[in-house]
Amino acid sequence: MSEHWGWLVLIAWLAWWLWGVNWQQAWVVLAQGAWLPLVLLMVTGAPVWSQLAPSACTFLGGVVVPNFWWQLGGVILLAAVTLFCGWLQGLFGWTPSVVSFDPPEGPVTEHAHH
Repeated sequence: MSEHWGWLVLIAWLAWWLWGVNWQQAWVVLAQGAWLPLVLLMVTGAPVWSQLAPSACTFLGGVVVPNFWWQLGGVILLAAVTLFCGWLQGLFGWTPSVVSFDPPEGPVTEHAHH
């Protein structure tokens, strides 16, 4: 059962970025410079991952990718898939509704507390 957790987390990740994020607003924020902290998180996340779970990765029948390099590739792939979700959302018009956490505007009433 533990090997299925990774797939469940990936499905939740994709669902969030497809239907939970308003990419119309996110693209604007990324274009204004928010891409830089994301790149820094990716660059720092890969070495942390490589130290938390050090291992080589073998795929395609014997190609061995050393520790750190496959984690960096995984982080880059995850970021690319996330951006692809934003592109898909725009292509199909799946933009979620805007949810405001601000209190509703209206007259301010003061209550006297005695």
